[in-house]
Amino acid sequence: MSIDLSPLLRNLYEVPAKAKLLNLNGEIIGEVELPPQFKTPIRPDVIRRAVLSALTARLQPKGTDPEAGLRSSAVSFGTGLGIARVPRIKGNLWPRARIAPNVVKGRRAHPPKVEKRLWERVNRRERLLAIRSAIAATAIRELVAARGHVIGDVKAIPLVVVNDFENVGKASEAKAVFKALGLWSDVVRAQRRVRIRAGKGKMRGRRYKEPKSALVVVSRKDAPVIKAVRNMAGVDVIYVDNLSVLHLAPGGAPGRLTLWTQGAIERLGREGLFMGE
Repeated sequence: MSIDLSPLLRNLYEVPAKAKLLNLNGEIIGEVELPPQFKTPIRPDVIRRAVLSALTARLQPKGTDPEAGLRSSAVSFGTGLGIARVPRIKGNLWPRARIAPNVVKGRRAHPPKVEKRLWERVNRRERLLAIRSAIAATAIRELVAARGHVIGDVKAIPLVVVNDFENVGKASEAKAVFKALGLWSDVVRAQRRVRIRAGKGKMRGRRYKEPKSALVVVSRKDAPVIKAVRNMAGVDVIYVDNLSVLHLAPGGAPGRLTLWTQGAIERLGREGLFMGE
């Protein structure tokens, strides 16, 4: 008996077929048709698994020397001597304990092992599905608000601007565009919440924790806007071909506030990016 799962997999959110196209002044000048990636059902479970896979892929296997703490001739003296039965070195008036985990210079009880499974493996099609699902989530206002983004002044979601934005080369000009589009309030939120990390990570090159703000997706690797906005708090810039769930759904929570350029949207549809075979 086959079970119909289509009601469980349908998209619970309605994504419009077209998105409003805005200029650098925040004015609506037309519409752009959204590519099929935006019609993918939102799958938070698949997105979370893909994020876990991407994060664990950074881990490197590590382990201790198998002989660490065991390079000793110590043996247990057995019972009847009124002392603990831990391995001890011979030839001393007060034999020193070795090898046992609870003694000085002994072995570790449960050391890290190289054979430990560190990576979360996902299939290629599952990873592409997660990326498409995360792309679709950027067009849902409820999901963007649920992530904590300040979107009260945002002109439209999904937010699509003309290609002229990619030629903005100064931070002051990019800031003016962000204010016109209603994104600057979210950048200010991220800037105010930058804090010093607790613990020893402060001494290991990761002193500050910075919230995620807007994601800017461009259609060119050499777009001047990449350098213009990369120093803004929480703002990330990414070439559309290099999109991943780590950019679209940080922490596994879909719905990041995303600014798409018109060229990036057109490239998604024209090249069929992340659609798989």
